[in-house]
Amino acid sequence: MKFFLLILVLQAVAAPGAASLISSEEHNNNIANFYNLNLEITPKAKMKVNTNFMEKKIQEMQQFLGLNMTGQLDKSTLDMTHRPRCGVSNAQEFKTMPGRPVWKKRVITYRINNYTPDMKREDVDYIIQKAFQVWSNVTPLKFRRVNAGEADIMIRFVYGAHGDFSPFDGRGGVAAHAYGPGPGIGGDAHFDEAEFWTKNYRGANLFLIAVHEFGHSLGLGHSNNPKAIMFPTVSYVNLNTFHLSPDDIRGIQFLYGGPEKDKPSSNPNSIEPGACDPNMRFDAITTVENKIFFFKDRFFWSKLPESRKSNVSLISSLWPTLPSGIQAAYEIRARKKVFLFKDDKYWLISNLKPQPGYPKSIHSLGFPDFVKKIDAAVFNPHLHKTFFFVDHQYWRYNEKTQFMDPGYPKLIATYFQGIKPEIDAVFYYNRHYHFYQGSNVLEYNVLLNRVTRRQGSNIDFHC
Repeated sequence: MKFFLLILVLQAVAAPGAASLISSEEHNNNIANFYNLNLEITPKAKMKVNTNFMEKKIQEMQQFLGLNMTGQLDKSTLDMTHRPRCGVSNAQEFKTMPGRPVWKKRVITYRINNYTPDMKREDVDYIIQKAFQVWSNVTPLKFRRVNAGEADIMIRFVYGAHGDFSPFDGRGGVAAHAYGPGPGIGGDAHFDEAEFWTKNYRGANLFLIAVHEFGHSLGLGHSNNPKAIMFPTVSYVNLNTFHLSPDDIRGIQFLYGGPEKDKPSSNPNSIEPGACDPNMRFDAITTVENKIFFFKDRFFWSKLPESRKSNVSLISSLWPTLPSGIQAAYEIRARKKVFLFKDDKYWLISNLKPQPGYPKSIHSLGFPDFVKKIDAAVFNPHLHKTFFFVDHQYWRYNEKTQFMDPGYPKLIATYFQGIKPEIDAVFYYNRHYHFYQGSNVLEYNVLLNRVTRRQGSNIDFHC
């Protein structure tokens, strides 16, 4: 599915080829605001602007946007002027904001002061968190949400004039603006409530616009690289495969440096030292095609079942739109489907690609309201049933009927002999469940219904 990316351009209205219209007051003001054209505020200047000078400024704008430099407000130029834009001037070569402002700390707070009525509050919370994560994935920065008081980055949905001397101009104009790092209003991001905010392509996509604006909040200016999220105008992109361009990454790392050194080694065949830690507790484990994926925080290790080698990567490197901290996972291999769970939401991955329409609520599977997250999950291909483990209980889900089996939940200790409550992770392989609890992995024979082997949890990495 394709989604609308933030467009940041001059807004003007003129007929194609109508060069005489470039001297109108509205067009002059817009070019002045967004492309640094300074005009004398005199009746004579308002009546007439030197044509050659105006053509030069329009050519500069067209060059920046990658258009043919006609010097006229032609159709291709005007096509961009009707799209939402950011309220930050375009007439600067991409590097940083003037003065190169940066945050002097590594943990930056943000607060969502109010919500748009266009979206569910939980969707706004999730999208804003994901937009910040895009930047934290490539920097040493961490973002922490606060619900009261003054935060470094205050986020507001507002109409028109809203107290910062940069009023919004209604739907279809300036969609949002943000201020560079600093005290007071510095870092704050404002979103025009006149827009129709969505999590898809039908209006102003909040995720993509927020990623751009938070780039400004961190000190980035606009880029002249068409592939960059900080570029003034970009066409449609697939949100499921969205990632920062190398240009964006170079810019933000110029300001803050790269990620902390505790991230995975650049050698794809190396094993993260933590995988051999005897106290390692994985968040979730599942088979994925012919490999096993081990999830921990922002990372996952992938390996063939019998191999000594493993690859470690950021979750966002494979699935940019998914959260970190996956808590449960399972695969239905015959259907090439993998389900990933975090808190009360789950995602569907098919052929390694996130599917549209997700995340969905776990309660749509039949869980009662008091279940807020899944500890672990595993699919039994012979029964065509999925077992969900929550604290000391488990549910059984019929993948054929798509309903929970009656009579559940049941106690884990009663029906899984030798398995204690609070399971960290579990996966199915070679007719066995492999339960991970603390520093132990328990191999559970599904035919004998009992534990047949107990080993250290790092046995899979041949430590």
